[in-house]
Amino acid sequence: MTTGADTHCPYCALQCAMTLTAPAVLTPATQPGSDPVPEQPAALPDAPLDAPLNVTGRDFPTNRGGLCRKGWTSASLLNHPGRVTEPLLKGADGVHRPVSWDTALELITTAVKNTRTRYGADAIGVFGGGGLTNEKAYQLGKFARLALGTSRIDYNGRFCMSSAAAAGMRAFGLDRGLPFPLADLDSASTILMLGSNVAETMPPFVQHLQGARDAGGLIVVDPRRSATAAFTSDGGGLHLQPLPGTDLALLLGLAHVVIHEGLADAGYISSRTNGYDALARSVASYWPERVQSLTGVPAGLIRDTARRLADGARRGGSYILTGRGVEQHVDGTDTATAAINLSLLLGLPGSARSGYGTLTGQGNGQGGREHGQKADQLPGYRKITDPAARAHVAAVWGVPESLIPGPGLPAVELLKSLGQPDGVRCLFVHGANVAVSAPDANAVIAGLRSLDFLVVCDFFLSETAAEADLVLPVTQWAEEEGTLTNLEGRVLRRRRAIAPPPGVRSELWIMSRLAEALDAPSTFSEDPETVFGDLRLASSGGLADYSGIDYAMLDRGEAAYWPYPAGSTGTPRLFLDSFAHPDGRAVFTPVTPRRRAVSSASAGVAAVADRAGTPMTLITGRLMEHYQSGAQTRRVAALAEAQPEARLQIHPAAAAAQGIAEGDVVSITNGRGEVSCRAALSTEIRPETVFLPFHFPELESANRLTEAATDPISGMPEFKFSHVWVRPGAASLRATELQKEGAS
Repeated sequence: MTTGADTHCPYCALQCAMTLTAPAVLTPATQPGSDPVPEQPAALPDAPLDAPLNVTGRDFPTNRGGLCRKGWTSASLLNHPGRVTEPLLKGADGVHRPVSWDTALELITTAVKNTRTRYGADAIGVFGGGGLTNEKAYQLGKFARLALGTSRIDYNGRFCMSSAAAAGMRAFGLDRGLPFPLADLDSASTILMLGSNVAETMPPFVQHLQGARDAGGLIVVDPRRSATAAFTSDGGGLHLQPLPGTDLALLLGLAHVVIHEGLADAGYISSRTNGYDALARSVASYWPERVQSLTGVPAGLIRDTARRLADGARRGGSYILTGRGVEQHVDGTDTATAAINLSLLLGLPGSARSGYGTLTGQGNGQGGREHGQKADQLPGYRKITDPAARAHVAAVWGVPESLIPGPGLPAVELLKSLGQPDGVRCLFVHGANVAVSAPDANAVIAGLRSLDFLVVCDFFLSETAAEADLVLPVTQWAEEEGTLTNLEGRVLRRRRAIAPPPGVRSELWIMSRLAEALDAPSTFSEDPETVFGDLRLASSGGLADYSGIDYAMLDRGEAAYWPYPAGSTGTPRLFLDSFAHPDGRAVFTPVTPRRRAVSSASAGVAAVADRAGTPMTLITGRLMEHYQSGAQTRRVAALAEAQPEARLQIHPAAAAAQGIAEGDVVSITNGRGEVSCRAALSTEIRPETVFLPFHFPELESANRLTEAATDPISGMPEFKFSHVWVRPGAASLRATELQKEGAS
C-alpha cells in the first residue's frame, strides 16, 4: 500500500510542492521553519500527531520549500472523524442515512431519466469546482454534455477568475493567469499589486516580492492596510488606499499620467498594439486631481506610482498584478482591462523582464477553466459556439457534433434558475459549497431546497451537502492521481500517497458508472491517466493545448507550461514574439466607470459619524488560516482555534458613531440578509468601509449580504461592493443596558 508521495498542496493556485511520508519518518521536533512571512507566528508542526501522513515542504520554484499553516495541517483532514465514507440519503425526516453504492447510483439514474422525461435535459444542472483535477474537470464537462445531455454546466471559478480571463482574452487573445514563471518577479524593481493580499492568501508568494520591496518599488492598492500593504512600510514602497469600487478610476488616472508625462513606450505601442488613439482620448479627463476626488488617493501618489512603474519598465523590471479585489465587481472586466491597458502603455506584456498577470486563486483555477466545465467552453479553451471547435471535440469523443449542446448559463444565472419553472430541477455539485460561497446565499439555499433532487459529491457534510438528497463520498487530494495547473500555467502531478477509506470513490469512477447506466455515447474512464490522454487529444490545437504533455514527463520533473503542442517544449513565457490575435498585436480597449456613481472621498469619517444607521461599504475576503468556504479549514483544530469566528473589521470612528466597542456583537444588514458577529476595531481600514471574511456559514455568512449582480461580460458577481448597515447587536445592547442598571 502507498504510504507517501511527492505531490502538491490541496489548497490555493500557488500549488506549493510538498512531500507526504508515514508518521514515523518525522516528528514535531524535526518540523520545518515558519511561514515565509515576516513577523508571523512560527509554523505549525508538520501535521497533528494523529494525522495519517506527515507533511514537509519540498523545494520548488513557487514555494522553495515553504508552506503556509494550511499546507502544514492539510493531512489532518484525511482521517478526520467527520469524513463522509459511504453514500448518505436524506429521509423524509431530514436525516441522512447510509445506503449502498448500488442504491445511490440507481437513485441518481432514475432521477435523471425522470427529469429529462418531464422537463427536458436542460432541467439537469452541474456545478463544478476550481479545485477539481484537470481530469475531473474535463470528464465532468463531457459527462454533463453527453451522459446528461445538458448545457447547464458551470463552476465556482466564475466567482474567482472570470473577469480577468475575459479581459485577457480581449486584450491578448489568450488567458493564462501569469504569462511568465512566478520566479521572474524576483528580479523586478517595481511591482504594482491591485486587489490581492498574498501575505495572507498564499504566504510563500511574498518571497517573490522581496526584490521590489528592497528597491522601494512594491506598490499595493487596497482599501485596507492588509498584511501585504504593510510590506510597503519602512521604505518598501507605497500603499494606495482607494475607496472600494474605485480601482477603475485609479487605473485611468495612472494611464493619464503615463500618457501626458511622456512616459509611454511609443515604440512598443506602435509595433505591438492596436487602438492607442482611442485609449488616449478615453483617459484624457482623468487627471490626478480629479481622480483624487473620486478615489481618495492623493494626486501626488498617483503621479509617483505612474513614474515608478515607467522607471521600472525602462530598467527592465516592472510588473502589474491584479487579484479578486479589482475583479469581483460588475465592472470587473473593465477594471482588469484598465490594468492591462496601463501595462501595454508601458510595454510590459511580452517582455522578458517585465509583464502583466493576474493571480489565480483556487488550486486548479487555471486548469479548471480550460477544459470544459464552463458554460461557454469546450476543452482546450475552445468556444462552444465555434463550429470548428465543436467538430474537433466531437471527433475526439466519437459522437455527432449535434449531440454537443450549445452554451449554458454562467454560475449566478444557473443558481438563480434552481427550482424555477423553466430552470434546473435536478442538480449535481462537485467540489463547491455554494450555500456559503455564492452571492445572495439566502436565495441560493432557498433554490437548493426547491430542487426535485440534489446530488453533492464531497468528503465532508458541508453546508451544501447538508441540503442534498444524496451525498456521495469522494477521494481527497492525497488519495488520488491526476494533474493540476498552477497560477503560472504550469501543469503539475498530483500523486496518491495513501489509500482512501473503504466506501469512498473517485468522481471519475462515479461519472463512468453513471454514464454506463445512462447509456451515454463515447467513453468514460475511472483511470486518471486514460482521461488525461483523452484531454490531450481534445485540447490539441486549442489555445490551451496540452497535447505534448504526459504523465511520464511530469513524473520526471520536467516543467510543462501550456500551450504545449505535441513536439514542442512548452511556453514558459507568452507573447515574447506576438500576441494571440490573428494580427499578432495586443488590443487597447477604452473603458470608463459606468455602473455606479463614484462617491466623493471627502465624506470620510463624517459620513459614518453623523447619524446611526448610515450605510457603509462591505468588502469581503480571506484570512490566512482559512480557505474558500471554510468547509475544510474550519475542521482543522489548529486553524479553527486561531480563527474560530468571523469578525467585522471596522474603523474606530465608525464604531464609536454606532456605540460599538471592541468585541461587541454587531448586526450587519441589508435588503438581502443579516449577519451577526463580533467587531474588531482597526485603523487599518477606511472609515466608511467594513471588511468581513467569507469562510463562515449561517449567521456569520458574509454572502448573505453580497449581491447576485454580475459583470455583463464575464458573469462575475459583485462580491467586493455591498451597501450595509452596521448596528450594535442584541447581545451588545443588553450589555449596555446592564451597565446602565449597575450605574444607577
